[in-house]
Amino acid sequence: MNSTTSTIHLKSIADMHKMVGISKPKHPLFSILRFEHFPQPELTQRTKLISDFYQIALKTECPCKMQYGQTPFDFDEGIISCFAPKQVSIVDKDFAFAKAGWIISIHPDFLRGYPLSSKMKSFGFFDYDVNEALILSEDEQQSIEIIFGQIEKEYLLPIDRFSQDVIISALDLLFTHFSRYYNRQFVTRQPQGSELLNRVENILNASFSDAGEQKLPTPAYLASRLSLSPKYLSDCLKQLTGQTTQQIIHEKLIEKAKEILTTTEISVSEIAYQLGFEYPQSFSKLFKAKTKQSPLEFRASFN
Repeated sequence: MNSTTSTIHLKSIADMHKMVGISKPKHPLFSILRFEHFPQPELTQRTKLISDFYQIALKTECPCKMQYGQTPFDFDEGIISCFAPKQVSIVDKDFAFAKAGWIISIHPDFLRGYPLSSKMKSFGFFDYDVNEALILSEDEQQSIEIIFGQIEKEYLLPIDRFSQDVIISALDLLFTHFSRYYNRQFVTRQPQGSELLNRVENILNASFSDAGEQKLPTPAYLASRLSLSPKYLSDCLKQLTGQTTQQIIHEKLIEKAKEILTTTEISVSEIAYQLGFEYPQSFSKLFKAKTKQSPLEFRASFN
């Protein structure tokens, strides 16, 4: 059995069109295609895909099950997947395109000179994993399909000096809708916010209880334990609690430090090492920033 993985690096949108068997794009830096126009791929082995441009896919009829977070879903609903340049996707030999929907490809150069270019890095969903797709309600899908349809209509018109302005304005609106709908999804779709928060709590409690055996937990470590991307986890926790992953880690760390300071006589340096700090002064600096007191001042206030 051949278990090797081939790699395809798509340096241009024209490369992508050629790979899937579609005619050249009308614009070298932008295209929008319907999945129903794609011939089904004939892959002989697992394939790693890397592209040098953004891709946004709306799939309305997906022929396979996918896993979202910890939960498998049949995607009868519309789903949105967003990919940043250089992001790696892996497809298996039995991969099939969605039966309906659109895929938008945007080279970063298409956005240069527009405010949207600098905004792209603020859209967290371009850093989410594939299994953290945006799952649309029926009303949301209708709203999104209208915008995709408007972009497609403009793309198919003869290019004039307003074409790029119109498309970029529509893209900005599209990404604003994605941000709104993801905020909704963090609450309604995430294995039940309280369950996620309980798991975060348990992981952090275990981290700070294993004296000398566990390094200071990081957002990346916590995300990996939860099988989520760091950006998705942080955005989800922000929506649920008003705090980022890093802020929650610091809050739990300070809570544990206060417990040790008020129930033991061990030195501040020992506490710092126990909590995973490499340098005691880093712990003291963080503690004072969060409590307005040094660790020793805090301990003295309880004596």
